[in-house]
This record gives sequence, structure tokens and C-alpha cells, in this order.
Amino acid sequence: MSSAIFIIGAITDEMRASLSPDFILHDVAQMDDVETWLAANGQTIKYVLTNGHDGIADDWVTNMPNLKLISNYGVGYDAINAQAARASDILVTHTPDVLNDEVATTAIMLMLACYRELRASDQHIRSGAWGAGEMLTLSRSADHRRVGIVGLGRIGLAIADKLTAFHANIAYHSRSEKDVPFTYYADLQEMAKDCEALIVITPGGDETKHLVSKDVIEALGPDGVLINVARGTVVDEGALVDALANGTLGAAGLDVFEQEPHVPAALLDMPNVVVTPHIGSATIETRRAMGQLTVNNIISHAKTGKVFSPVPECRDIADMA
Repeated sequence: MSSAIFIIGAITDEMRASLSPDFILHDVAQMDDVETWLAANGQTIKYVLTNGHDGIADDWVTNMPNLKLISNYGVGYDAINAQAARASDILVTHTPDVLNDEVATTAIMLMLACYRELRASDQHIRSGAWGAGEMLTLSRSADHRRVGIVGLGRIGLAIADKLTAFHANIAYHSRSEKDVPFTYYADLQEMAKDCEALIVITPGGDETKHLVSKDVIEALGPDGVLINVARGTVVDEGALVDALANGTLGAAGLDVFEQEPHVPAALLDMPNVVVTPHIGSATIETRRAMGQLTVNNIISHAKTGKVFSPVPECRDIADMA
């Protein structure tokens, strides 16, 4: 009998086509009452396919006694209780590496848009003001900036690599010092004080909630630029709004927000803020690669018991393909 997959959130047609021949697919989106469905059918579920935003509720996992693997479509998995899954011998996988370059490009795009005031220039033309004269203000160069990276994992390193094209002086803050040619700061506030731009790419979750605090934001200063392509919870959004409004921070480029999809109205009204709707990895090519790895983890586990990309919490119980 084919194994059953519990699907949370949308998946691509390609992913569905890859899974349909060998698995029974059950979509949450097609269920009127998920809890009632799980009470009757939860024991048939061996695999869950979800994403970093939706994750999976703990009580849903409890109602799947035969669950073996949660395959996460995305690199971030803070909406999944990986520790609890590990304690129950349930593997959790994600999709690292395949989106590194794309998220790094998004970070650079937002930084460039802030420094060169892309939003203001675009509006200048769209409003018809260009015909009445040149823009009265000059933007700033993005070259030769002192840039601090908050979280120097795979994506952080990809950001650092792309920043070299702009002759950046790179510093970083992470849990421990790494063997890299960049300046390490154990104190994030000190790094912010010494940098002109801060790019946030650390994982989300309780451990990093409001890591970029009011004090860190103010240390970056009135000419500072904050870029967040991590999770909205990493930055104290209220403090960020206040700093941008009162001029203690110069500009911000934000791909993520604390209460997505809600974005504070104050941010949308600020000319020194560039926003994108959590599209850091949202290109055709990258999402295809992410989808394929998500699917491959399930298919490989079904055939061999092995997976390609377990999350760190599960590496000790994972057989690697």
C-alpha cells in the first residue's frame, strides 16, 4: 500500500507530479476540519510536507503515531518543533544550500535600493515630477561600506561573497568565531556601532527573538542601513519603526516582518524604507530546486530510509543519502 503524505500549504505542480505515482496525498487546504480528519486518519500518515511559514502544530504531530519524516520546503524551520520531533524519532529535513545565492542577491538588492534611493527615484518619474526638473537630492554610494552580517552561516557567507564586488569592509556576529577573513564581533551592539549597514540573516525562533534590539538599531545610527532577510522576529519591529520615524536610523530594506503578512502602516509611508513580501528565494529556478530537494528527501526515505538534508537537531538519527 502507498504511503500517505500530509501536505500543509501550497506545493508546485512539479512536486505533486513527482509524488503522486507512489504516495497518497492529503492536502490540508481541502479539509473542512483538520482535527476531525486527523482523529480518523492520522495513523495512516507517514510523511508531512510543509514549509517554514506554516510549519506544523504539535497536536497534529501527536495525532500521527506513525509519522517518520517532516520534509520542510525552505531552509528556515522555526515553525516546526524539531526538538520534540527528534525526541519522538521523527526526522525533520529542510532545503539548505539551494537558495543561498538567491537570498544573498535579495539582501544586496535591498541594500542597493536603500543607498541609491530607488523608491524615491521611481516615484519621481511616475509622479511626472521629472519633467519639471531634476531630483533635488542625491543618493549615497553603496561601495566601500562597513557592513556587518548578523549570522554567518551558508547564506551569510554567500552575502559576504557578493559584497566583495562592492569593496565592502565586512564584519560579522555569530555564536562563535569562524575561520574567515572578516572581523568577528561577539557583541552585536558594538558591531552595529562600528558599521554603516547591518544585514540580518540569522535563523529565527525564540533564541533570536529581538536580537536586533532598540539598542542595536540606535547603535547603527542616523546614517545606518538595516537589511533583514532572515525572520521578522529577529528585529524588534516596534523599535525599528520608531528609529526610522525619529531619524535615529537612516533606512531599512525589509523582506520579512514580525506578523506576516501584516506590515505596519508606518513603514509603508516612509520614503526611506524598501519592502518586499518575503520573496528572498522566490525565483523560478530556486523554488524549483527547493521543491525537488523537499520531494527527494521523502522519496529517498521511502526507498532507502535515508535523507539528503536533515536539520541539525536530527543529524544524529539520520542516515544520509
